Amino acid sequence: MIEYAENPDKTTAKEYLDDDLSSVLKYAEKDEKTDRRLFVAGINCPVQRAYEAMAAVKRRFGKTGGTVAWHGFQSFAEGEVTPKEAFEIGKETARRMWGDKYQVVVTVHLNTDNLHCHFVVNPISFKDGSRFQNKIYNHRRLREISDEVCRERGKSVLENSNFYGGKSRGAYWAEKKGHPTHRDMLKRDVEYCLTVSYNRDSFYKQLFGLGYQIDETRMSVKGKGWDRAVRLCGLGYTDEVIDQRLNRNFSYGYSFVGQVWNTHLPKKNKSVLLTSIAHELGYQIEHSHDIAEIYIDLLFLVIIEALRAVKEVKNAVIMSVELRHQVKDLTTLIEDHRFLQTNGLRTIPQLDRYITDTQTQIKDYEHERGLLRNKIRRETDPEILADNRAARSEITNKHIEPLRKDLKRAQKIREKSPHLHSLLEQELDMEAPYCRLTRDGRVVMKDAPGYGAR
Repeated sequence: MIEYAENPDKTTAKEYLDDDLSSVLKYAEKDEKTDRRLFVAGINCPVQRAYEAMAAVKRRFGKTGGTVAWHGFQSFAEGEVTPKEAFEIGKETARRMWGDKYQVVVTVHLNTDNLHCHFVVNPISFKDGSRFQNKIYNHRRLREISDEVCRERGKSVLENSNFYGGKSRGAYWAEKKGHPTHRDMLKRDVEYCLTVSYNRDSFYKQLFGLGYQIDETRMSVKGKGWDRAVRLCGLGYTDEVIDQRLNRNFSYGYSFVGQVWNTHLPKKNKSVLLTSIAHELGYQIEHSHDIAEIYIDLLFLVIIEALRAVKEVKNAVIMSVELRHQVKDLTTLIEDHRFLQTNGLRTIPQLDRYITDTQTQIKDYEHERGLLRNKIRRETDPEILADNRAARSEITNKHIEPLRKDLKRAQKIREKSPHLHSLLEQELDMEAPYCRLTRDGRVVMKDAPGYGAR
């Protein structure tokens, strides 16, 4: 697997990239992890001056921005290799993978029970200045080369395994963070529908009621806006499993099933969440097509309140599958809304100005830090040197890093706002045929198709 160390948000001025590259190399070459640097080597660069050599290549081709270095690693089974063997395998892997075009520092870390190599790769080719592309095919190529070198030396490899344990990359990292995945949410809906259904027809109607399209031939479901359908057998619900569950419900008898149905059915007259909440908060979707008039703080608040209701109110249902699945990001949405409120940001133009102003502040502080760096390089007085270093650290820790963090959140809010607005509009359109405004200003629902008396 390859990960990368990049400039935070790619906002750091080009002339200040060296600190980041130095940090990556220092981590890979850390003395206590490498047995006092006995297991550190350079491919296409002198290991003692790898930092200078990599920086020189970037400057030569005028490519000092963007990604600082690519960081790969190679692990071995516990007790299977000696440090020297791991080092030789790591060097050979790096030569075959990158040796014809790129500079690489190879190290062996000895600080865990499982010996492992680290590769720090200069993303700019010393040969022609081309950039290394961190694509999935390069991940696979690194795996193939590593396995090839290990087999040649009689070492074990992981057979028939992929990078994310059979999951998509997004699902893998969502699971690592403890967040429900897209498939988790779908599986939860299918499980609910099986609990309250007693034959195929009622099962399909339950799925339809939750906003899914059903392909009965392929036994797949698809939510509005999805690129492709998901087969139920891929979630563990084969035809045999589904029929067994439905037959078991049917065997309990009509009266029991009717009781379960009436208790748990997600009726459409309980799913007027967005229309009602938007009305109560004064959010008018018909007035929000002009980008200057979209109140993004209110947009986030409407969706947050709806998702909270889905989690807390019995039988509450959002008709749009994609919007309902946003519940997995509820914590982040709440933090985004708090950020907007704290900074007084209501519209997209205000958010755009905030992003631009923050980028300008970062550049100003980076310029100030650069001047201090130059003074530090020339200073010989120990006291003045210490003061300048402290001032440089203060600029980084108290100003640049917080601004970068705020900028990153603002940019993500800007990126997701149009999509959230589209989901909100989609949900209101789906609810519109089933709701009306009463004389006293309340929103009420009419029954939706498929949910009459049972």
